[in-house]
Amino acid sequence: MDSGGGGEVASSAAAGPPAPLEWKFSQVFGERAAGEEVQEVDIISAIEFDKSGDHLATGDRGGRVVLFERTDTKEHGGNRRDLERMDYSASRHPEFRYKTEFQSHEPEFDYLKSLEIEEKINKIRWCQTANGALFLLSTNDKTIKYWKVQEKKVKKISEINIDPSKAGGNGSIPSSSASSNPKQFLANGNSSDRSYNSLSNDLSFPPGGILSLRLPVVTSSETSLVARCRRVYAHAHDYHINSISNNSDGETFISADDLRINLWNLEISNQSFNIVDVKPANMEDLTEVITSAEFHPTHCNTLAYSSSKGSIRLIDLRQSALCDSHSKLFEEQEAPGSRSFFTEIIASISDVKFARDGRYLLSRDYMTLKLWDINMDSGPVSTFQVHEYLRPKLCDLYENDSIFDKFECCLSGDGRRVATGSYSNLFRIFGRGEGSTEATTLEASKNPMRRQVQTPTRPSRSLTSSISRVVRRGSESPVSDANGNSFDFTTKLLHLAWHPSENSIACAAANSLYMYYA
Repeated sequence: MDSGGGGEVASSAAAGPPAPLEWKFSQVFGERAAGEEVQEVDIISAIEFDKSGDHLATGDRGGRVVLFERTDTKEHGGNRRDLERMDYSASRHPEFRYKTEFQSHEPEFDYLKSLEIEEKINKIRWCQTANGALFLLSTNDKTIKYWKVQEKKVKKISEINIDPSKAGGNGSIPSSSASSNPKQFLANGNSSDRSYNSLSNDLSFPPGGILSLRLPVVTSSETSLVARCRRVYAHAHDYHINSISNNSDGETFISADDLRINLWNLEISNQSFNIVDVKPANMEDLTEVITSAEFHPTHCNTLAYSSSKGSIRLIDLRQSALCDSHSKLFEEQEAPGSRSFFTEIIASISDVKFARDGRYLLSRDYMTLKLWDINMDSGPVSTFQVHEYLRPKLCDLYENDSIFDKFECCLSGDGRRVATGSYSNLFRIFGRGEGSTEATTLEASKNPMRRQVQTPTRPSRSLTSSISRVVRRGSESPVSDANGNSFDFTTKLLHLAWHPSENSIACAAANSLYMYYA
């Protein structure tokens, strides 16, 4: 990371900020035709790359999980790491193809609380692979599931060279013969004469018999992908699950709702441990809720969670079984005189992510992206303005609930850039190097540079800048930014993911998955 120790700072200062990337369109899955209406169940609600970057998973509001696999590295030969060692510069862009899909969650009804539980996938997290199988966690509002996706060999059997004479001919006995046979069923439900009746009643032998009888043999073996639910982790959350995060130990994961964070073992589905509980004795005293939680990428005892008041708490699981106290608190002090009715609403953090090396935390609130050094809790090291142009429209955004939209954020694998979504299917990419002014606006379409902002907003580096942010959904009348670009608040890009080792981004615009590379 370019803002690491003293040596790193010196070297990055000498080298200067990296040049802005030139982003190009790569692929789109599920592209809509002009005027085509989007079905609610097809809208993508979660995106996640696995650690290798060779697989990508998406979840939608219909409870389905769709998997994609990378193809360009396989076609070239050799794995990606070998090509990188050879300083191989890829002439082609990263390519993915559809791999498989499965129904992860179904709509349910909680009879005790008289509540419908949506099938919508809230989060997907990849787990460690084993024996060529893929493992992942998916969750809706109440139930987490652990899936195994594996190739299974499907054997094809040659047919016997005697033609069945009856329509029932898959080896089953016609209902009339079954009912007329008094010895048909045994006490355990088996049939005593099934194979004999099947042969005599369903197969016809030509006159004179058969010169050679061909018995069934395996003629071919094809592989098909099979998704199997290994575990179901249910009945542990009274409120809607907003986050799941797997631990670096490969054995445990956390799930978080508005008031509690639970710790699970992957192999044990009927028991979890409550490690964070912010529920007050009297619910009238409730002042903030948990909005997002994530494990540290390498330290299995450390996790961070964010709140609706704009703070991030770092907790150490070694301190106590119930982590009532935090080891570090990250929050930005409110600028004097800046408080308004919307201050707390727009301060709410919708997403928090660790950088790959675990040194930095990225948080997204309605107005800004903030980058935090976990060794410095006095304030963010960088603040990137995302929605400053919406500040005059907060009243409208509050009235139509847009102010409560939850935008995700992500960091590049090398930690030098950050990205997040916006309205009109736009997303923003910022450079975080010392002195960097990179701030690119792209549109989720086949021409991503169409809405390029000519004068990008420079990221502010002040540790005392205002924490007030802007609301997020759209007003009835179109809103324009400083460059005259109008924005549509009914189309918003909430979900995106950065490839773990390359400059490649996958983002969701309604039911379409767009991929870009630089």
